[in-house]
Amino acid sequence: MMYPFMTLEDATEIVHSELKEDGRVKVYIETPDEKDGFHNATCWLPEYTWEEINGYSQDEMAKYKKLVTANAHLIMEFAQEGGFLNAANL
Repeated sequence: MMYPFMTLEDATEIVHSELKEDGRVKVYIETPDEKDGFHNATCWLPEYTWEEINGYSQDEMAKYKKLVTANAHLIMEFAQEGGFLNAANL
């Protein structure tokens, strides 16, 4: 199951999985692109292991890495609670 976390001004979607049995959380970033369809990247927390990076520049990846690092504590918490809506009791 993937839970919405954040939508950026350029329509980039950031979603995350539930907390997996091994203690990891998958963070998936996807941006629509007129030419390529979608750009995407996957990060595994808490190791910050990045994989399947497609279409993003080094500058864009630096921005996303910084964003994920700054919000990892929230993502990990929401992953344990079944996403933001469950954590917020909404």
